[in-house]
Amino acid sequence: MRSPRHVRTSKHSAQHGSQHSSAPVGTTVPADPSRRLSVALACADGDWPHEDWPAPDDPYVGRVLPLSPPYRALRERPSESTESAVDVVVLRCEDPSTAFAELLKAMGAMSAPVIVLSPRRDTETVVEVFRGGAGYLVEGDYCTHMLSSAVMAATVGHTYLSPTACAALRDAARMMPGGGEATERMRALLSPREREVMELLSTGLGAQEIGLRLGLSEKTVRNNLSNIYAKLDARGGTDAVLRWLGAPYSDTLGPLGSTAR
Repeated sequence: MRSPRHVRTSKHSAQHGSQHSSAPVGTTVPADPSRRLSVALACADGDWPHEDWPAPDDPYVGRVLPLSPPYRALRERPSESTESAVDVVVLRCEDPSTAFAELLKAMGAMSAPVIVLSPRRDTETVVEVFRGGAGYLVEGDYCTHMLSSAVMAATVGHTYLSPTACAALRDAARMMPGGGEATERMRALLSPREREVMELLSTGLGAQEIGLRLGLSEKTVRNNLSNIYAKLDARGGTDAVLRWLGAPYSDTLGPLGSTAR
């Protein structure tokens, strides 16, 4: 699987959506919050289920650029306009295991984050997409407001998962070796407050929602997360959640890809 394509947005999740931070070295800077975003919509003709999205008053998404397989238009445009015109790529597909790889190939060196929409909810598929750095929304498990939030969240380095996708990731971590006493020793490195923050993060809440649950400011939650990442030697929220759940990211899921970004 290729290295992560990185999402970047303001964490404005729907009630149970997940926004795991996963911004690696080389991630592009956050989008300008003063303008609405442009989304490349990658799906087969007539296969998009949300004709009313984005709504005219959508606070995050301003325009959608339809793309049909094999998505060559992403690279055929002049490079200077491709990167500036497309903030996020949304892939709607039946089988992410093939369509996601095809999309990444078409994107080439493009660094725009990707969000996958699919009816597939099996653990293997969700983990594969998550390892590739993309958000994942299971059909029937999200609304268009959540989709817009996921797009926005992608622009500031959050990998957004719908509730079912988040549960699949947790199930995958529980089934993987590496838990038990080693996991408890790792968790003991955190303070009681940091453990509370991690438990909420692992259920799919973003920093804003965690702050509301714990009566903390968002800045305080983010400071806690920075300390947690350092203590767990985690590269970001994605890595930290997997370690917290007992599945060390680098050991159990394997490397993210052949190229570090």
